[in-house]
Amino acid sequence: MIPFLKPLLVIWARCSRDELARQLQYVKVENQILRSKLPKRIQLTPEERNRVLKFGKPVGSAIQHLISIVHPKTFARWRRESEGQVPTRRMGRPRTAEAVVKLLVRFATQTDWGYTKMQGKLKKLSFGKVGRTTIQNILKREGVAPGPGRGPTTWDDFVACHAKTLWAADFLSVKAWTAKGLRPMYLLAFIQVETRQVWVSPCTPHPNRDWVAQQARNFLMHVDFNGLPADQLIRDRDGKFAPAFDRVLRSSGVDVKPLPVRSPNLNAYAERFVQTLKHECLEHFIFFGHKHLDYLVSTFVDYYHTQRPHQAKGNEPLLQLVEQQPTAPPSSTDDVLCEERLGGLIKHYYRQAA
Repeated sequence: MIPFLKPLLVIWARCSRDELARQLQYVKVENQILRSKLPKRIQLTPEERNRVLKFGKPVGSAIQHLISIVHPKTFARWRRESEGQVPTRRMGRPRTAEAVVKLLVRFATQTDWGYTKMQGKLKKLSFGKVGRTTIQNILKREGVAPGPGRGPTTWDDFVACHAKTLWAADFLSVKAWTAKGLRPMYLLAFIQVETRQVWVSPCTPHPNRDWVAQQARNFLMHVDFNGLPADQLIRDRDGKFAPAFDRVLRSSGVDVKPLPVRSPNLNAYAERFVQTLKHECLEHFIFFGHKHLDYLVSTFVDYYHTQRPHQAKGNEPLLQLVEQQPTAPPSSTDDVLCEERLGGLIKHYYRQAA
């Protein structure tokens, strides 16, 4: 080589390295700015991961100072896995063992345990710690409903087992005009869960201890006269249910079960009848004295038993006074008559006997 060319080539190569270093420094600064605008964690697809490995391996140990899309240790792990040095593993939390899943389904279908109690039972049986959310997700995935609608000792099972002898009680109140002005009037309604038959007390402006005790006696006389079984009675925790009310019923063999606080869903049958009585009758009238109110209620209760169809009972009246014989569809409606009660509010349609 010509002696004077060697210094020129060294100067030219050194300038090229300096230029590349400046370009690389700019690319690193720009990459840092762009990375700051992105989420802290970026998920790479398998294709993107392979590209990073393809162009990162030739760089060697300098990759630790260049790579920013993932941690250098992550890149090193990827490299070892690609070379078969360590087995690959799935990302995320490991799946719950199938034995634990089967045991949770067994718990849920055979008991009324909640998620926390199941969690404790798994720990007691040495299956490790399983989170409440994991238990909830497993049961949802397996199609098992959450409590209290499952298990052999649920409220639905209690109602079904005692329906024939189970009664429910609930208060309702309306305002009526009296000699002393507009006063609230209280009534106490009882309903048998199996037959849906009801008994409603006379109204009073003062539902005190003596009054509720007397209504308990009247209720017992009603069920005894009509031959209706009564072994259980559920009620809410209304303060108007004085201790004397429970004592009268329990002295006659009726087990009174107060419901939990603020649980109207557990007294659904009595709540629904109160709603029916109000919507179909009481909300349409202005009441003048307790006799007027008692007349309206007694008239509706009679209609409720003898003429009103009930969807839960095959759209038949509760007390079918005359057995209906199947007949051919009539060719004319001339024999269809209407019986009106309470000023036309209640209408009962029937066919005139031949």
